[in-house]
Amino acid sequence: MQRRQGRVNAGLLLLLYQISQVGLQNIPSVTLAVLVLNIFLFLNPVRPLHEVCISVNEGFYKQNWQRLLLSPVHHADDWHLYYNMISMLWKGIMLERKLKSVWFAYIIAVFSVLIGVVYMALEFMLVKILNDPSYEMNCAVGFSGVLFALKVLNNHYNPGRVSSVLGLQISSKYACWVELVAIHLISPGTSFAGHLAGILVGLMYTMGPLKKIMKACAGAVTSFTDPDRPRDYYSGYSDYYYRYPEYQYTTPRNYYDYTGGLTEEEQLERAVLNSLNERGKASIVFHISNYDSY
Repeated sequence: MQRRQGRVNAGLLLLLYQISQVGLQNIPSVTLAVLVLNIFLFLNPVRPLHEVCISVNEGFYKQNWQRLLLSPVHHADDWHLYYNMISMLWKGIMLERKLKSVWFAYIIAVFSVLIGVVYMALEFMLVKILNDPSYEMNCAVGFSGVLFALKVLNNHYNPGRVSSVLGLQISSKYACWVELVAIHLISPGTSFAGHLAGILVGLMYTMGPLKKIMKACAGAVTSFTDPDRPRDYYSGYSDYYYRYPEYQYTTPRNYYDYTGGLTEEEQLERAVLNSLNERGKASIVFHISNYDSY
């Protein structure tokens, strides 16, 4: 599989390998659909990145509202896609089985659009506060804003855990804030405002009125699951894994067989370090030209 300048997409191949190790039968339907959609649009983008990315200038002033739908599902390169979809795979399995597929799909749809709106609001505030019009032009793509929101939800539904963020033991309640700063320092090409927008939308759902508004809009549709329904069997679920090359693969029984004992934060830390070693430079920059990535 090749894309952009004919180079082999190692990140895409690794993503497909990881999905195959988990097993399609172990991935809930909406999570799988999100993975397929993002991979498909990576291989067959609707438009070039500069025509799908979201910014104050493009989304608000020029009223290109379709970018709210397109920007989350387009990625700057194969590694940008890989890290976002690996995180989506873990979070999707955690949350979709808890919230049920229809409600989880509803959350993904609402979050994808709303995070773009909050992102533009944050960038607009920076323009006014710093008196710097360049923030109007910051154009972002990628799914990680949604992933930060889902992380807030996961921490809300699985309280009391301790997460490892770059070797530091952090209460999961605050882990997303530490990751927000750490990722921006390690990878300055990522969109700080996009990630922050994801956290704020997640908090609007767990602590604010967003969930009530969504339930009111859903009305009396019986297929929507009450997300507050307790499911004790799920509370002990472990985080997503980083698969070692020498790990022996066996016929999959369920997703629990593949967690490898590493938390999501430890997997992220390992992936960051591996990428730093591979690229031989001090940061991971997931961007093309002047376009930030969520």
